[in-house]
Amino acid sequence: MTAAMSETVAFDPDALRAKYREERDKRIRADGNDQYVDVSGDFSHYTDDPYVEPGFTRDAIERQVEVLIIGGGFGGMLAAARLRESGIDDLMIVEKGGGFGGTWYWNRYPGASCDIESLVYFPLLEETGFVPKQRYTNATETLEYCQVIAEQYKLHDIALMQTQILSTDWSEEEGAWIARTNRGDTIKARFVIHSNGPLNRPKLPGIRGIDRFAGHTFHTSRWDYDYTGGDAFGGLDKLADKRVAVIGTGATAVQCVPHLAASAKQLYVFQRTPSSIDVRNNTEIDPAWLAQQPAGWHHQRRTNFEAILSGMPVKEDLVRDGWTEAFRDIFGGLRHFRPSGWRLFTWTLGWALSNARKERGLKQYLTDKAMVAMGLQEKMEMADFAKMEKVRARAESVVQDTETAESLKPYYRQFCKRPCFHDEYLQAFNRPNVRLIDTDGQGVEAFTETGLVANGEAFDVDCVVFATGFEVGTDYSRRAGYSITGIDGLTISEKWADGMATFHGLHTRGFPNAFFFGPQQSGFTATYTFALDENAMQTAYILGEMKKRGATRVDASEKAEKAWINTIKRVARQTEEFQKSCTPGYYNNEGHVEFESQNTFYGGGPIEFFNLMAKWRHAGDLRGLEIR
Repeated sequence: MTAAMSETVAFDPDALRAKYREERDKRIRADGNDQYVDVSGDFSHYTDDPYVEPGFTRDAIERQVEVLIIGGGFGGMLAAARLRESGIDDLMIVEKGGGFGGTWYWNRYPGASCDIESLVYFPLLEETGFVPKQRYTNATETLEYCQVIAEQYKLHDIALMQTQILSTDWSEEEGAWIARTNRGDTIKARFVIHSNGPLNRPKLPGIRGIDRFAGHTFHTSRWDYDYTGGDAFGGLDKLADKRVAVIGTGATAVQCVPHLAASAKQLYVFQRTPSSIDVRNNTEIDPAWLAQQPAGWHHQRRTNFEAILSGMPVKEDLVRDGWTEAFRDIFGGLRHFRPSGWRLFTWTLGWALSNARKERGLKQYLTDKAMVAMGLQEKMEMADFAKMEKVRARAESVVQDTETAESLKPYYRQFCKRPCFHDEYLQAFNRPNVRLIDTDGQGVEAFTETGLVANGEAFDVDCVVFATGFEVGTDYSRRAGYSITGIDGLTISEKWADGMATFHGLHTRGFPNAFFFGPQQSGFTATYTFALDENAMQTAYILGEMKKRGATRVDASEKAEKAWINTIKRVARQTEEFQKSCTPGYYNNEGHVEFESQNTFYGGGPIEFFNLMAKWRHAGDLRGLEIR
């Protein structure tokens, strides 16, 4: 970012608020999440695995194991690694893909990379001694690292690949879970870990005539290199005579568009809402510097990063990147309030007004509390406005065409959508073969046999690339791809029909010996692998304790589950109004905000939640769990 752009930018807050509302309102759709097409039936090929040889077969197996782990992404690998470390080795991993990696196995599109620093994102770095090459790693190196973990913890020996779980059913008689797969397998497991990932089921836009197009199509999570040529680093030479359309301008499109722009004869980028594009500035990692770091550096770095993103006070920003800069900008003016968690307003007000209630009475205390809250909200909003003005100024300074530059400016709060960091995306629109089709929030109107229609104009293309992301917020079993049935035939969909119900986000009563990895009612981190590692360590501790005690069954007590739901509600971050003000996206259920506090994350922030779990483990009594 230039010196001129780093200076304070003058803006009119009222005008920006009005602009934000206008941009949000034009994008609100009555159908919400129903605007997307389920990838089943005629669209089921969008979930096929393009990275394995077709026609793989094997004999069905019947197996009995202590722990079945569903999913071979970082969550499943971490579960197995931490269980191995605790002395539990009778494990099996079932993964629908042809290898380890989870989202990184599927997402191998050109330019695929991680927007979180690799020294923060990669788990087990001290255990493996692995040194990432760059500060922001790419999909190829991430897959390489998955192999390092798999080899070190001997995960290939316990894995069933290219296998999809169809159902898991609890057998009270056998005290075990019975899992069945699409290859006829029957696996009996005393314990099951559900680590199927939150972003694994591709979604397609429900555009009129989507099945009419006679050209080539694919989803970015199943990139067709046979059609495009090249690899994850670009060089898509087979597109030299092709007209290509990309639908979507989120994080995936931001990464693959520069490579499509460099190779295609003509590239049309269909945009409904622009992403926020800040500076990435990737650099090499010095192995000598990393070797000098003291023991425990990795946990310290991850904790420092997430603490800053939680608004917690830290002595030093160890990462100093676009993420931490954004939060420093937003929270920087509030340092004198010393917020200490994601419950920013609650904790700040408690500190700032601790004596007011005693000295001035309840009524005045509540008035003071409301006034301070309004002041904090205004300070944060002003910092957010200033940050987004810089982001918009960058688009204007980089993109040569004035109209295109204006269309690429995001008019919403910084974290209404996941921010993007890239140094080639905006520049791609300066190429003569690249055209942005800004639909002003309305999206593509229709498909034809030869292309697409948007803004009343027809675009003939040879290929359509769907950069439309994954299902979020749909039924758990639908996203997982299999049914889960607990005691007395109760399904997980039925259990959670009126809201999530868990203990620590990991257990749900009526589904004994089952562990659910994920952020709901748990600690949510920008570094998702950090939260998964904490899930894995908590699970390994519990199973290790059960092994010591000769116990074979664990379930959340009714009292503990109810108490945890109340805790989630009590400390929930009240973000409903903020989300309602945001432009539609998967963060706010496509603009249909139905705030249910028990379906959210632990509101005190991830670091507070992880400390709470560490304290729970230290107590050693497994309080809240029924063990027998």
